[in-house]
Amino acid sequence: QLQLVESGGGLVQPGGSLRISCAASGFTLDYYAIGWFRQAPGKEREGVSCISSSGGITNYADSVKGRIAISRDNAKNTAYLQMNSLKPEDTAVYYCAAYLRDMCVQRVTSWGQGTQVTVSS
Repeated sequence: QLQLVESGGGLVQPGGSLRISCAASGFTLDYYAIGWFRQAPGKEREGVSCISSSGGITNYADSVKGRIAISRDNAKNTAYLQMNSLKPEDTAVYYCAAYLRDMCVQRVTSWGQGTQVTVSS
């Protein structure tokens, strides 16, 4: 069974850092681009970042550029999102997703269940 499982979410103060993870089971991530999305209460899901299968191409939403870094460790079948200088507006459920193939321009085929990130003092 193909599965993506996010972990590492939690409560963090404004200006703090958090790293969330996305572990795959039932398939290998090596051949697939991985994206991170988020959905805040009352808002639509939005793309945050994406990384190609090789890790050589990354992209970020303007709202998180310079504060967030996406990475992957194919040997561990896991992708990560390092979030720094967090703001209250970063509060959302964060989802990872696997794309059809190696690049982020293709469609998403698998979703994780999400992990809650709350930025508050």
